[in-house]
Amino acid sequence: MTTTKRSPNRHHCVAILLAVGSAAFGVQPAMAQAKYPDRPVRLVVPFPPGGTSDISARVLAEALAKELGQPVVVENKAGAGGSVGARYVAEAKPDGYTLLLGTTSTNGTNSAVYKNLPFDAVKSFTPITRILTVPGALSVNKKFPAANYQEFAALVKTSPGKFSYASSGNGGATHLAMEYYKTLSGMRVVHIPYRGTGPALNDVIAGQVDMIYDTLASSMPHIKSGAIVPMAIASPARLKELPNVPTFAELGLPRANEGFWNGVLAPAGLPPEVLKPLHSAIVAALKTPLVREKFAAAGALPVSDTPEAFTKIIADDVEKWSTLARNGGITAE
Repeated sequence: MTTTKRSPNRHHCVAILLAVGSAAFGVQPAMAQAKYPDRPVRLVVPFPPGGTSDISARVLAEALAKELGQPVVVENKAGAGGSVGARYVAEAKPDGYTLLLGTTSTNGTNSAVYKNLPFDAVKSFTPITRILTVPGALSVNKKFPAANYQEFAALVKTSPGKFSYASSGNGGATHLAMEYYKTLSGMRVVHIPYRGTGPALNDVIAGQVDMIYDTLASSMPHIKSGAIVPMAIASPARLKELPNVPTFAELGLPRANEGFWNGVLAPAGLPPEVLKPLHSAIVAALKTPLVREKFAAAGALPVSDTPEAFTKIIADDVEKWSTLARNGGITAE
């Protein structure tokens, strides 16, 4: 008896060919990677709750969650001037699910004043965009014998070493910003470091120290109450809240006209297919009325960059602050 072989079903053959072709090109629908994001995103704040960075992170997280369609959870990992949280993110998987709320300190001044940071401010991260800048303000106590910057500058320049300024601590961003201003203006004032912005401001208000260079976010309540008097601000333009206070650029010191920034960074090696939608979502969130209004209430100005531009900003900051710290012998240790 002769057995006749049946021809394979045509549809069955097509299925086999498609499966082989998919395997050959690495396309396996059942195992395809899910589109980013498919689960909650963590935004690490490397400082304690309550400060400008923490507030800005929580405001951004609320708006960003709507853009991404996934929860954005803020986690505070404070310590070592922000280095603990920054290291945590630098060592995380570069998949877009662990992000850093970086600052002028974590990815700028810390590189200048700490000798053995466990990460590189530029190479260990994928910068995505800044989200805000906070103007710096040079203010004096209300007893200081100057009504404006011109009178202030004339008095300080003719009395080198007589006057003092407070900072939140050795090697902090406001300390280095004041030292940078000193190199540009040629003024000589004595540094008195404190353990935090609060105690520093309190002694300036009390008249124990003559002046302070601080973020406007911290200084504004005391400026409004008349406890301290602003001489100049580091801002792109005069602020509507302080229309009579000049910018450093107006005073002939354009290089001192840079405020402090917050931005979002991911671990190094973030793939383009994650970076692009994440960047777009953050920029969209920054344009929402919610973010703009709450940032303004905190004394901050919304801003966004391309990842390439943000990378250059960080690299330039590290170089600037490192040169300043090296020339001035400034450390935080």
